[in-house]
Amino acid sequence: MSKYNITDKQENTKKASYRGAYPTALVEDIAKKIIIKLLIEEKYRDPKYSAKHLAADLNVNMRHISAVVSMRFQQNYSELVAGMRVREARYMLGDRNFDNMTVEDIATKVGFTTRQSFHATFYKLLGTTPKEYRVAHGFVPRAELPPPPKPKKRGRKKKSTRKQEAVKS
Repeated sequence: MSKYNITDKQENTKKASYRGAYPTALVEDIAKKIIIKLLIEEKYRDPKYSAKHLAADLNVNMRHISAVVSMRFQQNYSELVAGMRVREARYMLGDRNFDNMTVEDIATKVGFTTRQSFHATFYKLLGTTPKEYRVAHGFVPRAELPPPPKPKKRGRKKKSTRKQEAVKS
């Protein structure tokens, strides 16, 4: 791990100073507004919708947004939005109504701007790739489908007479 300067995340034993600064009622009120904006109004699907936009929409300081998301959801704004996007993508990847959409189409529809960021986030949160998830939930890629049946020959059918049927019997 040290080769790439990657270290395991250390748990912070210090309690953040802002945690006691906000009354619980205010935190819950802002948290409800965040959920309404992001989930109900589906702002998480907009790749350009940032914490700054959210703060402006809710008429609160951006630091309040950051603090409330951290206190209420135990993650930062980017992780919260990415989790909502992956949750929606999971639903779409497992639903037969979206079989005609590619993984990239689904990634774009839920708000990811690049294929790489979608795959990395999906794998980080679920431990599997989107394609593996889709196959595990019943989607069969076109390459693995059996070939379609051959069309029947067209033309006139021979009429069989009773005499021919009697001879055959």
